[in-house]
Amino acid sequence: MEQNISSTITVGILTVSDTASKDLSQDRSGPTLRTILSTPPVSWAISETTVVPDDSDAIRKVVVEWCDKKQLDLVVTTGGTGFAARDVTPEAITPIIERFTPGITHILFATSLNVTPFAALSRPVSGIRNKSLIITLPGSPKACKENIEAILGILPHAIELLRGGTGKSLHDRMQGKVDVPTAAQGHGHDHHHHHHRHANRNEREVIPLSQSLDAPVTRRPRKSPYPMIPVDEAVGIIASHAQRLEAVLKLVDDSLVGSILADDVFAKESVPGYRASIVDGYAVIASDGPGTYPVASVSLAAPNPDQAPLQPGQIARITTGGPVPAGATAVAMVEDTTLEKASEDGKREELVRTYTKITDGENIREVGSDCAVGELVAPKNTMVSAVGGEIGTLASVGIKEVSVYRKPRVGVLSTGMEVVDHTITKDLSYGQIRDTNRPTLLAAVRAAGFEGKDLGIAPDSSEELEQALRDAMTDVDVIVSTGGVSMGEMDLLKPILEQKLGATIHFGRVLMKPGLRADSTICFYSKPNSSRKPTTFATISSSSSAEKLFFALPGNPVSATVTFYLFVLPALRKMAGFKDWELPVLNVE
Repeated sequence: MEQNISSTITVGILTVSDTASKDLSQDRSGPTLRTILSTPPVSWAISETTVVPDDSDAIRKVVVEWCDKKQLDLVVTTGGTGFAARDVTPEAITPIIERFTPGITHILFATSLNVTPFAALSRPVSGIRNKSLIITLPGSPKACKENIEAILGILPHAIELLRGGTGKSLHDRMQGKVDVPTAAQGHGHDHHHHHHRHANRNEREVIPLSQSLDAPVTRRPRKSPYPMIPVDEAVGIIASHAQRLEAVLKLVDDSLVGSILADDVFAKESVPGYRASIVDGYAVIASDGPGTYPVASVSLAAPNPDQAPLQPGQIARITTGGPVPAGATAVAMVEDTTLEKASEDGKREELVRTYTKITDGENIREVGSDCAVGELVAPKNTMVSAVGGEIGTLASVGIKEVSVYRKPRVGVLSTGMEVVDHTITKDLSYGQIRDTNRPTLLAAVRAAGFEGKDLGIAPDSSEELEQALRDAMTDVDVIVSTGGVSMGEMDLLKPILEQKLGATIHFGRVLMKPGLRADSTICFYSKPNSSRKPTTFATISSSSSAEKLFFALPGNPVSATVTFYLFVLPALRKMAGFKDWELPVLNVE
């Protein structure tokens, strides 16, 4: 049953400011928000207000309490969204958001950018936690007022949906309850239908925006319908869908490299599994002391189950790693002995003199001294490195197979009629280009330790592109394509994803300009005035397996490479179980 949105909306207002936290009279943005949100015609209930310093823990503690315990409908923060070292509100809020709301964030950006280009230096985030909507606003009272007024009209609708309503009453009012005639009634005009796909717990409400595949080129949009979102928000959206894959059993061999252990691993055998000498010399009974003794046996570093126990007054020649005979209590180093008598043929030692008094246990590795049965040798979430230490350790304690998180299988696809396989030797025709993106990205996928599948080149044909994607979905967990996501008449990926494959496009443009430095390091920066950032992220639900992830990257080789490392690789690492799945980022000037 739909709830009545007329029931009072509860609001929490959090001012983030070192200065205002010490002197409440310095807080001007908080009271501004209170006035706007509590004065008719809005008249919402301001349930909570407080001021905290620019401290991530303090910010997060208040917001989590308001969302989880107080269950407020709307939590608004003001301050701490800029570039200054103490501006940490986005970093505090992002980890606790369960579903991001890029459309709201885009409105905040667009509103401020219409006033001043310096709005590009703001870093707002917005999203949902439980049933609470969280919005971060600038610290300036003027900017704060402009931003909240820009989204005021959509907030009741958003909160109604979060409360469990369908939004039908508001839709009816917005649409004027217009009845659209059907084709059966003889009405021949095309209509744009407004579809809502309501999200599951990890998914925000998404409205399909792609152009109809049947529309002529004359009706293609001149501006992208997809809101441009900041990089941090795009990364957060991807992370919310890149879920860790299931655990599988794998043999302990070199194929394990790069895998993450899904369980603690305990030793099945002791190391060493027998009393072993750590030097070349003679096994002795320490209490016999220095003297001349007959050499009763020889113990090499080899199995010797039939070796007779050592008796008092005897010694046994032994090599490093050899099993210490039963009865022996220590090993004398060969350097501390002399040969007193050899056999007549000179091949055997018969009498050897020891000179040094040694103690029990000297030069002997006892059973389990390195690792005992049942000892933890590799904790859960350990990565098996290419160095080989983890594999060697597991092998040494009798582990034949371990449980690891399955690595995602990645398919790489190029698109475009003009794209030619780079291995073709004949000269290119006018208008053709060699495919550099596919081999580059496949190499990057495999170098990162993941299985890459070559999906080839799909032409700009809706039927062939759809079939290529359907075929790929049966074999891979993640599809990475390049090209076909801009504004051209043959850029078909987005409409095919939405209209043919039932995909949810979570974002279609990102506020960034990628590049490669001369030293091949990756860089990117925001460029608000540009409109062509067509990086796309979508998910496709599957009844038989986990959600399929789809990354449609730009066709430009530099952009494709940068966006792979920025968006795709962290997602692959997260799916593979990496605890620290994010790649390191350095801020440079």
